[in-house]
Amino acid sequence: MLSNLGNFLLFLSVLLSILIIYNSYTCLKISNKLIFKSIYQLSIFQSTSILICFFTLIAAFLISDFSLINVYQNSHSLKPVFYKISGTWGNHEGSLLLWVIILILFSFLFLVFNKNHPKSYRLVTLIIQNLLIIGFLFFILFNSNPFSVVSPVPKEGLGLNPILQDPALAIHPPLLYLGFVGSSIYFSAAMSSLITNYNERSFATSIKSWVLISWVFQTLGILVGSIWAYYELGWGGFWFWDPVENASLLPWFAMTALLHSILVLERRKSLYFWTIILCLLTFTLSVTGTFLVRSGILNSVHTFASDPTRGIYILIFLSLMILASVYFLFTKYKSETNYFSANSKETYVLINNWFMMFYLITVLLGTLYPIFTDALSKSKISVGPPFYNSVIIPIVVVFLFLMAIGPQAKWIKNKFTNFKKSLLILFSATAVNLIIFYFFKSYSIISNLIIISSLFLIISSFLDFFKKSEINISRIISHLSFGLLIFFIGLNHNFSIEKDFNLKLGETKKIDNYRFVLKNLELDEQTNYKAIIGNLQVRNTLTNEERTLKPEIRIYDNPQTLTYEASIQTNFFKDHYLTMSNIDRSEYYNIKFQEKPLMIWIWISVIMLSVGGFLSLLRHAKNN
Repeated sequence: MLSNLGNFLLFLSVLLSILIIYNSYTCLKISNKLIFKSIYQLSIFQSTSILICFFTLIAAFLISDFSLINVYQNSHSLKPVFYKISGTWGNHEGSLLLWVIILILFSFLFLVFNKNHPKSYRLVTLIIQNLLIIGFLFFILFNSNPFSVVSPVPKEGLGLNPILQDPALAIHPPLLYLGFVGSSIYFSAAMSSLITNYNERSFATSIKSWVLISWVFQTLGILVGSIWAYYELGWGGFWFWDPVENASLLPWFAMTALLHSILVLERRKSLYFWTIILCLLTFTLSVTGTFLVRSGILNSVHTFASDPTRGIYILIFLSLMILASVYFLFTKYKSETNYFSANSKETYVLINNWFMMFYLITVLLGTLYPIFTDALSKSKISVGPPFYNSVIIPIVVVFLFLMAIGPQAKWIKNKFTNFKKSLLILFSATAVNLIIFYFFKSYSIISNLIIISSLFLIISSFLDFFKKSEINISRIISHLSFGLLIFFIGLNHNFSIEKDFNLKLGETKKIDNYRFVLKNLELDEQTNYKAIIGNLQVRNTLTNEERTLKPEIRIYDNPQTLTYEASIQTNFFKDHYLTMSNIDRSEYYNIKFQEKPLMIWIWISVIMLSVGGFLSLLRHAKNN
């Protein structure tokens, strides 16, 4: 019953997309400036039908309808209700359905909220967006159908991957998809702009809100995923340059560059084609990331829904997108003559874009290089933190200084009038760094430069709150937050403590200034797993600070899986982080202990960064 209803609604969505395209094309031929009422009605109907389709799938998970292959493979009758619901999108088929929902809803909202723009521009955007919708719907119907049935019907399901049974993983995909898929609407708008020759400043206005929406959700999605990996995967850090992590970061770089280029297009009517390229690039990178993750090409602990056969379809779809983008771009491209003063705001925005492209290319090459070496030479290599840190971090130092100076510049022309102020800020930042150096003995030159440059941005941004002229709160908060983020990352990296050793029950081990005792083990039984809980006493012999950490070894029955859960004690100054794993069923346990300074402030900085983007969205919405 639910299978038939779900498939009917999917086919209905395809039909509605075709009707929207047909009616939009017909409306384009009429000189009247009004859009057919039927187009609005069809869009509402389409949005409603796809939401009902999604709720149908949720219902199948809730009632444990194991006649659906998707439910059978990703659920279990004993699984908590919360994870039954989140399991709806915690798999390949369900997540693609969520993709289509976002595509359709953004299409409808763009149609409704951009009424002040030309009819042709809005309709062509709608047509292109629905072509994307049809492409993904075909993918779902013929390759990844969440309503496919199994016969005979199993009595019980296989269960959801235990690593995915987590509150953070319940909200991480929707947030990330709103960023990924949200970029589709300004991809379609950029294509429409090229086709209809709508290259006025108002084009920038029409896409700015959508770029901000996707950027905010992408940032929050990356944040939640990072927090989840921190406490669930046992890595003990905020970022490990894992290929799947990188796949989410690539469109973020493009979005950030796009947000800044829009400023120039709005104010000076410059960088139009560059803005178009960034619009096209962002969604292309989103689909590329999807292909890399779901095709099985990337080797990552984050990969939960990979299938090479499905990757082929995405690759073909991606190729068609790129070919269409390149065709219309080169057909309509005209050379732009942009004369910017060396110290103008436009120049600093352009420099920002160069830096973002450098970061993007670096991460892209680092992610793809192992794939090519494996294909060409059959040698397995990995590109990890040392590569990214050595290439990116020195550039970040320069970037932070320019990021602080740029907002002080004026449009068109500017004189170097803030030289004394900048020198004073630099002196203050250096003085603070010397204090840090004195107490914590940080001898790394690059680390000290990172701290100085981040403090330079923090102080500069903070002083902007007290400017006599009109202040841009959203920009100040965003730049201040980014400076704080890099500052806390620098301190965290420099002063982290890591210990790795083996310990048996009742044994005491002293390492440097720490004393560890595995006092006892406890057995805990939950609905969907059993856990062995270690009771570890950790004492700092210098400060006499003592705490008890309780890491877990969890044994899940459905499916049978072993996981290692970190014990984390957090305060405003540092995290104590400890994992425990058994060594080949012996009496010894491998203990990994880390003291991570200021971890919570890294998360807070990213939240503040998102708040800055949200305030910018509200400001733009109010002004327009």
